[in-house]
Amino acid sequence: MTSAPEADWRLFRGDGVPRAVALPSAPPWRRFSPAPDARPELPYLIEPQHADVVNAALHLRRPLLVTGPAGTGKSSLARAVAHELRLGELLRWSINSRSTVREALYQYDAIGRLRETTLSRDRGEREPSIGTFIRLGSLGTALVPSATPRALLVDEMDKGDVDLPNDLLTVFEEGYFDIPELTRLPEDMADIDVRTADHRDTVTVHQGRVQCAEFPVVVITSNGERDFPPAFLRRCVRLGLEVPTEERLREIVTAHLGEEALREADDLIAAFLSRRAPGELATDQLLNAVFLRTSGVDLDADGLLDAVLHQLTGAL
Repeated sequence: MTSAPEADWRLFRGDGVPRAVALPSAPPWRRFSPAPDARPELPYLIEPQHADVVNAALHLRRPLLVTGPAGTGKSSLARAVAHELRLGELLRWSINSRSTVREALYQYDAIGRLRETTLSRDRGEREPSIGTFIRLGSLGTALVPSATPRALLVDEMDKGDVDLPNDLLTVFEEGYFDIPELTRLPEDMADIDVRTADHRDTVTVHQGRVQCAEFPVVVITSNGERDFPPAFLRRCVRLGLEVPTEERLREIVTAHLGEEALREADDLIAAFLSRRAPGELATDQLLNAVFLRTSGVDLDADGLLDAVLHQLTGAL
């Protein structure tokens, strides 16, 4: 394969000389749009036996717990399900060590309400509704009753507090939650409009309770950093994704970048397979390398391939 001339791909040269540069098109998976529905939906390849497990979770209305090494498509599976079943924009709850079920259900800005209420009184205006200061979280929005269920991605559950899975059990079993700030209101304020996590609309909450009509499609991912309690696992359908085989990698490259890209990727796939160990390389790193190759980038330049196919574990 003949690489493009140096000037074609080296946009930054480190010589301190400003120059007008036309940035090339981004990879398909790095293109964004202010409207999420307008973003291109990338193909998702899944083994038939894995698709059967997804369907089992859908029929049972149970959360799907997806495990596997980084880069095996766990989070992408949730997007693929939401897209294929036309469940609207995927709701996402990214877990960290400080995550709580309470914040995923709703947030209440008590300080903001106090400030705005005081200002309104000083101006002789009507006090703003308490609903103005309540916003449902991603989990709370997923539980709002609707004609079709919403899809929710709970990403990297194993990064959360050890009690987080148990805290979810009641919500998973009952399909509802209460907002205490609204349940305490008088009867003539039984219906309050609150904002949703996707900022697209408001929903009416009756007597402080949000009760789903159809349990949402919940996909929970885990990198296997720790075990979950049996009571939590019993309420989930489990799917383990393995690292893709060479044949599957070729199919993924073709699906994302086309047949022409695959014809130029033999040595990159071989390098990827030789370096890969569970948890050390992700499939999207291979796609990055192939995209650079098809864009004319000289991947034989010192250290460039190492930078693209870098290990995901160990010290940097």
